[in-house]
Amino acid sequence: MFLKIMFVLSALLTLGGAFLTASSKNLMHACVYLLACLFGVAGLYATLGADFLAAAQLVVYAGGVVILMLFAIMLTGGVQEFVNKFGLDKTPSMGSGKTYTIAGLSMIVTAFIVMKILAPVFKTPAQTDLPAFTSTVEKLGVLLVTDHVLAFEISSILLLGALVGAAVISRPRRGK
Repeated sequence: MFLKIMFVLSALLTLGGAFLTASSKNLMHACVYLLACLFGVAGLYATLGADFLAAAQLVVYAGGVVILMLFAIMLTGGVQEFVNKFGLDKTPSMGSGKTYTIAGLSMIVTAFIVMKILAPVFKTPAQTDLPAFTSTVEKLGVLLVTDHVLAFEISSILLLGALVGAAVISRPRRGK
């Protein structure tokens, strides 16, 4: 029962955070809403038994990417003006009545397809005993340092390159 409640709350947090991120006009608020969305995804991973992915979600995305985005917004100041030097509006038009109609019809068709796919899930099957919960962290750790050590090292070099690139981009220019 606890896992079902946690799953529903995590799903609501994920969907709410995603909606607020997409609809927010303030970049700082959008980053905070994205953080809530990522926490919800970590909760979904935790309820599905993927404890390593839940921890990685919190450390890498919620702890790293969102903080990096917040620093980038604070360093650049975000978008101050919505009008360029010619007096034209910088905010893009998001659609017309025709595009909204097509999107609405597509959403209805997609909802029917998802309901058709998920219909067997909501039928109550015969009760069976579930296997005991086992942690995946130890298994993944052993695989990363034995069978997949090359991929692990290549990804660490890629992340180091991204970090150096970010430092080069963010340093102040001498000529300006």
